[in-house]
Amino acid sequence: MWAQYTDSSMVRRIIIFLAILASAWVAATAQVEFKRGLEQISFIPKGQWITGVSVSYSQSNQDKYQFLIIENMSGDTYTFKVSPMLLYCFQDNLAAGGKFAYSRSRTRLDNATVVIDSETDYTLEGIYNISHNYSALAAFRNYISLGRSRRFGFFNEVQLQVGGSESKLCSGRGDDLTGTFERSWNINVGLAPGMVMFLNNYSAIEVNVGVLGFSYSRTKATTDQIYVAGRDSKRANFKVNLFSIMFGVAFYL
Repeated sequence: MWAQYTDSSMVRRIIIFLAILASAWVAATAQVEFKRGLEQISFIPKGQWITGVSVSYSQSNQDKYQFLIIENMSGDTYTFKVSPMLLYCFQDNLAAGGKFAYSRSRTRLDNATVVIDSETDYTLEGIYNISHNYSALAAFRNYISLGRSRRFGFFNEVQLQVGGSESKLCSGRGDDLTGTFERSWNINVGLAPGMVMFLNNYSAIEVNVGVLGFSYSRTKATTDQIYVAGRDSKRANFKVNLFSIMFGVAFYL
């Protein structure tokens, strides 16, 4: 009986000793720094200025144009937009700065007929709309090199945008003339990753797309200088928005 008790006690001591050694090994392993081995180079060096501007203009004219259920449409429209940018790289691959955007659009519809069937149609005439939008945007960028390449890379841009707009819509003619004036302001917070491709040491083509963000807008409308109405809008986006793809040319000085 004495020998059996001694053997079982020795087994328990060995198990406890092994458990202590295993705990010490796990603790020592956890203190070892884990590195993924992702190599980053100075893609955009400190002290570099990033500037650029995008300008777009479009115009169209219609004379008795027909499309689906719309017939005899006559009118014209144009859109103009300009957006300068200035960023400063305060640390390797990190840049901050801002953008400004202004756009103006006008649409004039002299007449158009909406034909539903042979007995149902509506006539539109004398519709005039003009609007202009302006916004200021603060941006922070983090550049990521594509391996050791200095020509291709990615960036992640955090944006804070504040802007406003004014528009006027008139319809009808003579005594039937009516119009609405709208004034609005908005704020947007978003994340826009993108890709940059250098054409040479100083110029590059950039493309980015909005992925997620939150926007809030408030609009005040006055109709015929009598009726006043308000509208609030909130929107959150947590998916790739293909309509927000932006192309541009930037200069790295």
